[in-house]
Amino acid sequence: MTPVEARAPKRWPLAVLAVIGIGLILAPVAFGMFSKAPDGASMMTSFSPFMTRHRLDGFQADMRDVGNAVAQGQQAIRHPGRARGGNRLLARVAPQFASFARQWRGVDSDMGGMLVKIKANLPNYQAMAALPSFRLFPWFFVIPGAILLVLAATGLARVAAWRALRWVAVVLGIALVLAPVGAQMFSRAPKGAQMMSTFKTIETRHHLRRIQGYFSEMAVGQGLVQLELVPALRHTDLGAAQIQARYPALHTLDASWVHILNDMTPMIAAMSNNINDYQAIASLPSFRLFPWFFLLPGVLVIVIALLGDRRRGRGAAERERPGLFNPVNQGVT
Repeated sequence: MTPVEARAPKRWPLAVLAVIGIGLILAPVAFGMFSKAPDGASMMTSFSPFMTRHRLDGFQADMRDVGNAVAQGQQAIRHPGRARGGNRLLARVAPQFASFARQWRGVDSDMGGMLVKIKANLPNYQAMAALPSFRLFPWFFVIPGAILLVLAATGLARVAAWRALRWVAVVLGIALVLAPVGAQMFSRAPKGAQMMSTFKTIETRHHLRRIQGYFSEMAVGQGLVQLELVPALRHTDLGAAQIQARYPALHTLDASWVHILNDMTPMIAAMSNNINDYQAIASLPSFRLFPWFFLLPGVLVIVIALLGDRRRGRGAAERERPGLFNPVNQGVT
């Protein structure tokens, strides 16, 4: 074995680094990340105006306003005044309002429950939003993979260059290890996975069509309050000021109805428009795995790059060195 061969690095570490590089490049292709990751970024942007504590508290306040109006409307019908004309009008409204009250219980349970789930996942959404943009995620795999391929190819083509290049590989491996730590992915990614799991029963066409239908039911109820119930109360022995004082929720619903529609409708529209985006992100591997997609390749790159400094043929080279006890050098035959 010649001295050059003795000093040549092992080739298998370079080959393994090339395989890791190819794996990193192909991972986002295999997962469909180049198309799905931008969908996730679009979903996060669409949800951002509504995923604040102030807005979610406001949505729940809107629901309470409707619920309070339903309760006070039922109370007004059960306890009519002494005026016969008003009582006849209230009796005529009573079956329709009772029907709406029954519908409202279902609306409040479903839509109110949805808001409770969304609000409980606000910290999870904020954790996801604090991660780098989803649009960048495919490139977090492709760029390190391409660098590894270049390093491995250069090391195979120019043996002498590998001793310097391997430290570049070590630095790259450290960067892969530190990337999920720096982005706090080990704490944020599981929260994102929890949010995606919760939204599995929310972000469906069937569910959101049902939610959209509730607005028609609420509009019918508001119309009953404005056009039937309140006018009937005005024909009782109660004056306008007394009606407002005794049943303030009826007045609040009438005054706030346009605001309620303008407040809640855009949120439901955003959720409906992002069903496909949610499904795209949900089809990716669990967010819990993403930190390990960086950490494990990074550790492998560091270990292999350091192992690659070992020279093959070291024992043979030692035997070929001139020495005091080398039989060839002593002329022993």
